[in-house]
Amino acid sequence: MTTMQFDLAGTPLREVNQFLHGAPAELSGLTVDILNPDGAHNIAVGLNAPVTVNVVGHAGYYAAGMNQLATVVIEGSASTGVAENMMSGKVHVKGFASNGAGATAHGGLLVIDGDAGLRCGISLKGGDIVVGGSVGSFSGFMAQAGRMVICGDAGHALGDSLYEAVIYVRGKVASLGADAQIEPLADADVSALQELLKAAGLDHDPRSFKRVASARSLYHWNADADQEY
Repeated sequence: MTTMQFDLAGTPLREVNQFLHGAPAELSGLTVDILNPDGAHNIAVGLNAPVTVNVVGHAGYYAAGMNQLATVVIEGSASTGVAENMMSGKVHVKGFASNGAGATAHGGLLVIDGDAGLRCGISLKGGDIVVGGSVGSFSGFMAQAGRMVICGDAGHALGDSLYEAVIYVRGKVASLGADAQIEPLADADVSALQELLKAAGLDHDPRSFKRVASARSLYHWNADADQEY
């Protein structure tokens, strides 16, 4: 396996991202280490090749956004919008993630070892998110498809206006959002949790989680509800 290194202390990020946007056949199987990121924004955005990128430090806004096929490991924390609109591949944040982690992700797997901030997984469209710690308020807001696993606690309004996405929480839930409800775990949920926890390198008992899903009362407009749901 070939490994390349780019040091952002002396190399412009634009140059690094241009390299990572090269022909997929040339990038396939390559490992790229990005040194001294120092919170730079837009690291490894829009990748479309089976390349492995190791960000050795902290990342700024929108790291690994719009990811396809690539594996991006952030060996620190990530700011707002990490793995936003991810399509496939894997993004692994070994520290903490700020607001909007995994927002609108259509596919792939986002793993966050620490906590995540507000609105984790908002408008999720099919991706999987595993958070080793806790998440902030309004996480899973309008999540349409996909799965979220929260190994710690969840803030207020979890799963507000959920559609078909499912959220699994191991800790306490400050409050559920509109139309979200706690449901019993089925065998399929236990299997899904085993799969996702294994992929994230975690060994929690899947039966220790609660399932949060949509009550489906918001699926259709009800003119007689007088805005009360």
